[in-house]
Amino acid sequence: MSEYACYYPIFLDLRNKPVLVVGAGKVALRKTRGLLEAQARVKVVAPRWEPAFQSLPVCLLPRKFRASDLKGASLAFAATDDRRVNHRVAVEARRRGIPVNVADAREECDFLVPARLRSGGVQIAVSTGGRSPRLAAALRRELEQALARLPHQK
Repeated sequence: MSEYACYYPIFLDLRNKPVLVVGAGKVALRKTRGLLEAQARVKVVAPRWEPAFQSLPVCLLPRKFRASDLKGASLAFAATDDRRVNHRVAVEARRRGIPVNVADAREECDFLVPARLRSGGVQIAVSTGGRSPRLAAALRRELEQALARLPHQK
């Protein structure tokens, strides 16, 4: 067994499930968009945010994270540029039994978000166990091109 955690691949049904995202920078924006595609109900907590958040159908709380923000959440994402805040989110989520993804610390993650692509009814996820997000993204692009060359069936 390697020194890295072994992750079990899974596709979650997040339709109408409450999800907390702490942070509102570019990484948080990418994660939030993916959650919205999955039809999750997203609450974002951050003192500042990327302008694109204004047009998203999320509950935006313009302030610092509070442990009580986790109440009722099915999943949590810590995606700030502050290591201490991300760690605190991870600790508080874990204490409440809420799976958490921490953008800057793979070792604090309960789950990873893979690079993914969707084409019709096919969805493919690629993960390197968090070791090389760039490689996962490159593999996703290669798979996307290969999928585009295949005849589509309805």
